[in-house]
Amino acid sequence: MAPIPRRPRRAVGAFLAAATAALTITLPHISAAQPSDAKAAAPVRYEAESAVISEGAAESNHAGYSGSGFVNFDNAAGTYVEFTVNAPAAGSATLTLGYANGTAADRPLDIAVGGDQAVDNLAFPSTDTWTDWGSVTTTVTLKPGANTIRTTSAAAEGGPNLDYIDVTAADGPAGTDYEAESAKISQGAVESNHDGHSGTGFVNFDVVTGAYVEFTVDAAQAGPARLDFRYASASADRPLDIAVNGGTVADGLSFPATGAWTTWKTVSVNATLKAGSNTVRATTSGADGPNLDKLTVTPTGPADTERPTAPANLRKDEEPTATTVSLAWDAATDNVGVTGYDIYQHGQLMKKVGADVLAATVENLDPETSYDWTVFARDAAGNASEASNAVTIATLPAPPDTEPPTAPANLTSPSKTATTVDLGWSASSDNVKVTGYEIYRDGVLSGTSETTSTSVAGLTPNTAYAFKVRAYDLKGNKSPFTPELTVTTSATQPGGTPDPGTVSTIANGVDVAWGLGFLPDGTGIFTERNTFNVYKLTKSGTKTLVGKVPNAQTTGGEGGLLGLEISPTFATDHYLYFVHTSSEGNRIARMTLENNTLSGYKVLLQGMEKSRFHNGGRLRFGPDGKLYASMGDAQTESRAQDRNSLNGKILRINPDGSIPSDNPFGNAVWSLGHRNPQGLDFDSKGRLWESEFGNSVMDEVNLIQKGGNYGWPNCEGTDGDCSNSSYIAPKKTWSTSSASPSGLTIINDHVFVATTVGKRVYRMRIDSASNLVEQKTYFQGTYDRLRTVEVDHDGDIWLTTSTDKDGTDGNDRILRIDIVYSDDGTAGEFKLSSSAFKDNATIPDRHTCAGDGTAGQDPSPPFAWGAGTTGARGWAIVFADVAGGGNKLHWAIWDIPAAKLSLPEALASGFNVPGQGGAKQKAMGSGANAQQYFGPCPGGSTHPYTFTLYALNSATVPGVNSGSSMAQIETAIKNASTANVKLRGNSDAGTQPLR
Repeated sequence: MAPIPRRPRRAVGAFLAAATAALTITLPHISAAQPSDAKAAAPVRYEAESAVISEGAAESNHAGYSGSGFVNFDNAAGTYVEFTVNAPAAGSATLTLGYANGTAADRPLDIAVGGDQAVDNLAFPSTDTWTDWGSVTTTVTLKPGANTIRTTSAAAEGGPNLDYIDVTAADGPAGTDYEAESAKISQGAVESNHDGHSGTGFVNFDVVTGAYVEFTVDAAQAGPARLDFRYASASADRPLDIAVNGGTVADGLSFPATGAWTTWKTVSVNATLKAGSNTVRATTSGADGPNLDKLTVTPTGPADTERPTAPANLRKDEEPTATTVSLAWDAATDNVGVTGYDIYQHGQLMKKVGADVLAATVENLDPETSYDWTVFARDAAGNASEASNAVTIATLPAPPDTEPPTAPANLTSPSKTATTVDLGWSASSDNVKVTGYEIYRDGVLSGTSETTSTSVAGLTPNTAYAFKVRAYDLKGNKSPFTPELTVTTSATQPGGTPDPGTVSTIANGVDVAWGLGFLPDGTGIFTERNTFNVYKLTKSGTKTLVGKVPNAQTTGGEGGLLGLEISPTFATDHYLYFVHTSSEGNRIARMTLENNTLSGYKVLLQGMEKSRFHNGGRLRFGPDGKLYASMGDAQTESRAQDRNSLNGKILRINPDGSIPSDNPFGNAVWSLGHRNPQGLDFDSKGRLWESEFGNSVMDEVNLIQKGGNYGWPNCEGTDGDCSNSSYIAPKKTWSTSSASPSGLTIINDHVFVATTVGKRVYRMRIDSASNLVEQKTYFQGTYDRLRTVEVDHDGDIWLTTSTDKDGTDGNDRILRIDIVYSDDGTAGEFKLSSSAFKDNATIPDRHTCAGDGTAGQDPSPPFAWGAGTTGARGWAIVFADVAGGGNKLHWAIWDIPAAKLSLPEALASGFNVPGQGGAKQKAMGSGANAQQYFGPCPGGSTHPYTFTLYALNSATVPGVNSGSSMAQIETAIKNASTANVKLRGNSDAGTQPLR
């Protein structure tokens, strides 16, 4: 370490007083099991060199340290070492920090627990030399399970050499009581005729084998627990079978006689609980059971967080058939015990088997199809192993079949828009099975459908198209076509319903483009999952590599460089945010993009476990300025219900990585109970919507609530044990074969979802009851697997393909879909109009420089608009010259109150617009002209202009003032906008003589 001079050393007494100061942190509510009489446990050591280090280095050049080294802080304030420590229970804990300080001055550290500041300027005085090691002690309060303890240098000279933290935590919480009379009872009755019971009574079993009482038990995290059953039995042993989550933990557990029905005793058994909801069932194994009073559940030690070893030597067992694959593997090991194996096909759970099963056959597969197989071991705590080796095994061809399906019938078009046509037909039949239908448009295959309907998108307004449909079976036999049906699309109408129009390819030769966003000037930015590259991409297709994200690693599956988000204040800070997989797990990191170069890598959040699959990965800034992230369960289901784990969650952090004070659980968790969430976006009311991969039954879309529990792993979509009243039901579900939803974006409160397995885009409208209605299906089978869908600043969609299962690099593309905003009666007329001129007509001279022969100081046109379904909290209008594809900004007005749906002609001048409820304006001119509408004055032939109305997600546009440039104002308006529509106009003012 290279020390620099610092302030004089403190007196030892002062140091001891500061170092031993106690600290209390307010804990989040975890469960009903709170500590009552915790006692001190043995200290646990955490070595600094194994922790997360920011702007420091692990070194070993000074003797006397423990472990393999120590951390040398950089000479700067704000550098930190962050430890993850486990506590068996909530309560007071003593921290002893080993260190050396070879300077003559104090090198203080700030201590934070779970993101909350705990100790300011904890003194670390001189130890005289760098080989003399001392310690500092302080007291904090920990929550049960994982805690982050961050030690941050408090001054410019950095911290001491930090060796370790010894944590002496509280040892064990009190138990939680569950009364039998409040449980689920089968063949028994609640009674209270014997004194000494707790609660309001007890359960008297019927005299029959198989009667039971089933308790629902909540656990804050997975781990071992003691189950204490309080009972009475006057004269005989009355054994019970005890099962936890359907698995037997005690067969014929003895409940011996207590001597009298008023004498109550306890029988105990140990079990392992999963995080979240558990069922504990006590069943009579003989002819009768005891009187059962209550169950007390007490966690008995630290959670089992050690995962099993990976199953080895995954291989083909028996020869495949047309519909089955047989696998075998070698046994895994675990510190407690392996309880089963999960068989996955490229991220999709196919089968679960028990711990003693080392071979299995997966059925109901498609013939002549190549499958990517992996096996994971799991233990009773829900920990999943690393992936086994991957093997690829193909099914055999189906038996010969030369008989085609019958032709579909009754092809009709129930509805259409300017750019889409809905089709429906009667089902075909086949001697084996109809696999799907091919849809032809003007004689060319345009897509497929698994059902008897589809929506054909990407069409041109007011144009006739000829459609026909035929069926096909598994062997590729194809039916005759339906008779051809000609449908003419509607004419374009300004409005609020976004319909997919013309599709063009912006970029070819990309590789699993995952994250996608847009800079203030409209340029796209995207990430490649497997190469870790970050590119800029213009609308015209110019692609520029700006760098790689360092420390990114692949998982051979769904991990790598994933989500991307642009800072809302990019114009000033130039920040890009990423989710990526690294050596220790998944991270959220930040980098700076300047001069087409990425630099300044900084980790904002760690502690998210990784796996081959289920890494989540989407990022989205909310209207509140917080950064939201979707994080998968990393194939350990129990993490989804563990509030102390960051996996299986929607996360929320500040832009600098700190934890917002209003998060529900005191950490980065915003909602829990998710399996593999990916898509995120906000609607016009500022609410967060999320798309999520299901397990083997249902995929889903959820409306996310603060602290909400979405049920996984107990509940998948609406399947499973979804009866828990705390679980929030999804707003939309699909079968896993029809979706696997990844990207999600919202336009005018219409939700677009891109799917991988489904190979399609879904569009749904958010109705007034917050339900998703009027589902449309676009591009099914047209562009293969689809990963990410995002709306750009022009209101159009960019869509990325994701052919990541074919083993070929660089064969993906990025598509641009022209969105046409039409009014189908659901939009509520969200459009901008003026009584002075029609859309795409000439702007009258009185609103241009021809009116008075002078540039600027022109009377503004009158405007009116409808709110539609935008739920806007404010409005803005931007006026621009768009000749030659340009965007020369003339005038903007913003902070128009949400209740105003019109502006009068000839607005008065002033940055604060007189009489308009707090609205502000700015123009391209100087002096007085800069605070008044600046009309068209092109100085030449007819020019095109646009007035763009923006629906804002806040009452005021943040970050702008009277000194902001027009470009800065437009960028801020776009960043605060959830929807926009345009009113076009032309002007020949420049051909008029100016006075």
